Amino acid sequence: MIEQASYYYSKKTSWKVHFNFHAAIFCFWFSIYIYAPLFSIYLESVGFSYTEVGIILGAYGVSQILLRFPLGILSDILHDIRKSLLIGGFICSFISCIIFVFFESFWGVFLARILTGITASMWVMSTVLYSNYFTLKNAEKAMGAMQFNTVATQFVCMTVSGYLIRLFGWHFPFWLGAVFSLMGVFFAWRIREERTERSTQPRIDIGVYIKETNKISGLKIITFLSMVAHAVLFITIFGFSPVMADSIGGENTQISWIMSAFFIPHALTSLSLTFFSLDRKKHNMILISSFSFTSFFLCCIPFANSLVSMSLYHAGLGLALGFIFPLLLGEVVKISPAHLKMSAMGFYQSFYAVGILIGPILAGMVAERWGLYEIFFLTAILPLLSTVITFLYRTNKDL
Repeated sequence: MIEQASYYYSKKTSWKVHFNFHAAIFCFWFSIYIYAPLFSIYLESVGFSYTEVGIILGAYGVSQILLRFPLGILSDILHDIRKSLLIGGFICSFISCIIFVFFESFWGVFLARILTGITASMWVMSTVLYSNYFTLKNAEKAMGAMQFNTVATQFVCMTVSGYLIRLFGWHFPFWLGAVFSLMGVFFAWRIREERTERSTQPRIDIGVYIKETNKISGLKIITFLSMVAHAVLFITIFGFSPVMADSIGGENTQISWIMSAFFIPHALTSLSLTFFSLDRKKHNMILISSFSFTSFFLCCIPFANSLVSMSLYHAGLGLALGFIFPLLLGEVVKISPAHLKMSAMGFYQSFYAVGILIGPILAGMVAERWGLYEIFFLTAILPLLSTVITFLYRTNKDL
């Protein structure tokens, strides 16, 4: 058994350090998501079937499943490579954007999407590197700040992408993503790594890290809940919600209404968690309520007959998911021993990426066989299941 070291983060960090880190994170997500709002519609315009669209969208999760856990373990063992891996992620993002510009074949686009997933895999490094600026008891505030940056960046991408495409064409967001990838390299290079206490035990083999991570109480159930939430996210707003909006007459620029309706409450919810500390005993109640409302609004979406009603339903969906993500992320930080922080985060992010992979693929197959509306009805089963599971594991020890 590995001895657990004491774990408290430094609080002596200037606003410049935080600004530089958040600038890097803004570039990180911007380079990935600037083309995401209408990506599914773009794939349709190229000539791909719903099944092929689902496979390409799901490919984003393949790299994350394969890489995030091993990268987490590796960075727990080799502390000095964390920032270098984050920089490598920006380079992969740059290459993927260039491929999107020059290739429209299935395998070219699929490869670019895989590279985008490699970039997203480096989120493991970001979350723990930033959490090192905070004390352990402020884990939710650290993750709330990161989640707000993530959601705010995605919101910016969602609101401007349609207008940029209308003005400059489908390839312009890919070029813009490439530029922000290079900017991200600059900011990531300037990130200051906060020193933390390390375990006094000698270094051990990877197999022991895997076993010890697997034993962390509550990690599996938290990961499953996040997997469901990410499946919902990538089936809807990052998947087939724009396609459905397009089917009821929404233009590319008008689809930004739905994106705004989703991301404004989503961002504000995450931001609120950076200012208000929630009693941990209330986490389960909030999660149960959030998953229940997620299921409800998913069932409402097929009945939308205008962009206004569809936007209202997505606003409710964004609000519900806005509580789920930072709470689950903060729980991972809290339950993980100091020497396994990266490993636990890698485990968490690898396996929730299963939802990112399987969700859109299955949704594409459902749309191909039965239609777009059936996607949302069947997806609603997942958060309903999560509601039951969260209720069954409602003690603080388990979740």
